[in-house]
Amino acid sequence: MPTPVLEVSGLTKHFPLGGGFLQGSKHVVQAVSDVSFSVGKGETLAIVGESGCGKSTTGRALLRLLEPTSGSVKLDGEDISKLPPHRLQALRRNMQMVFQDPFGSLNPRMTVRETLLEPLLLHNIATGKRAHETVNKLLVRVGLAPHHADRYPHEFSGGQRQRICIARAISTRPRLIVCDEPVSALDVSVQAQIVNLMQDLQRDFGMAYVFISHDLSVVRHIADRVAVMYLGRIVEEAPAESLFADPRHPYTRALIQAAPRPVPGLRVASEPPSGEAPSALNLGPGCAFASRCPLATDLCRSTRPEIDAVDGGPTRIACHHADQRAPMVFPPAPTPTPALAARLAVMANARNSMT
Repeated sequence: MPTPVLEVSGLTKHFPLGGGFLQGSKHVVQAVSDVSFSVGKGETLAIVGESGCGKSTTGRALLRLLEPTSGSVKLDGEDISKLPPHRLQALRRNMQMVFQDPFGSLNPRMTVRETLLEPLLLHNIATGKRAHETVNKLLVRVGLAPHHADRYPHEFSGGQRQRICIARAISTRPRLIVCDEPVSALDVSVQAQIVNLMQDLQRDFGMAYVFISHDLSVVRHIADRVAVMYLGRIVEEAPAESLFADPRHPYTRALIQAAPRPVPGLRVASEPPSGEAPSALNLGPGCAFASRCPLATDLCRSTRPEIDAVDGGPTRIACHHADQRAPMVFPPAPTPTPALAARLAVMANARNSMT
């Protein structure tokens, strides 16, 4: 089996709190705890979960934008978690990031040309006339025009700015791109264009993606595998198709059940699971989801389940009751009115014409 592009083992990131300079820190926020996964060439692993579950912290720790507390991150077999700064900078050519806010991640005082030239010059990829030609090709590749190179970020729409960010990310031909909510700040119509662009680029260049998102409809479209996080830990990891068809962990089932339906009035999302989530300052000895889980027992409250493969297959789950299924209950779908039925037919025809 070939070596994965990215191998993560026991990744942990804790943030110390309070105490002051003389007293020292007494508490830590357990943002990410013992996270392990791998991503192959040309593969997309999506990380999903509620806000505050540790998705973005995980993505930043992968690239050492945040220093991990412990664990290892290997890119093409080389552990980057302990590299000195000069080695890390050289390796950054092979690992890039696309951020959620395209406007905030672009320097407003730099033109698009200057923004795209920067990584080319920093990593000695191209200089002089060749560097400017590369900038023009990058813009065309992401759906913009060469004349856009001399404009500033405020002169573009949100979707165009994200295309510029993607062009910057692929300029070094990286092996890995971490995408942190790359379409959540965009209009729905633009989201589809950006997702399709990212898939085309991945197919052409063979890059691995770690795709962080809370939008399950986008994840279902782009991901090969999905890792579900809850309070800093992965509770389920599975191929995307099987995870959406038959989610095993009660939290995964609750997420899918609570997701909004694409057609208003046809089906509505059910209520999220009841109960309070524990504090990240004190998760306790048991399963962090036990207080909200319909399958919880005394074992769940006293002993934290370790994530493990189910029946030796590709699905991993951290649950003492992996052989059971929490119920997924949707409100009954009402009979669509003639107007809604006609609208659904138009939408179906539009989808068919796009494919």
